Amino acid sequence: MHSEEVSKSQFKARALEYFREIEATDQAIIVTDNGRPAIEVRRYKADKRSPLERLRGSVIELTDPFEPVGEDDWAARS
Repeated sequence: MHSEEVSKSQFKARALEYFREIEATDQAIIVTDNGRPAIEVRRYKADKRSPLERLRGSVIELTDPFEPVGEDDWAARS
């Protein structure tokens, strides 16, 4: 699936046109900032599954869940 890329200034000038295009084609548009992808605009699709159903199958491996976790094992974002 190929997404069209447009600059922020192009998107601002023709936003309603792009929204209609996205609704009609179900294709996403990538909005760029200085040539780099910044935002993806795509059609909204409701997920009617419960939170547990959405998570089902997402755990790839669970080894010894009761093993203590050391202080150095935590990853934090700054």
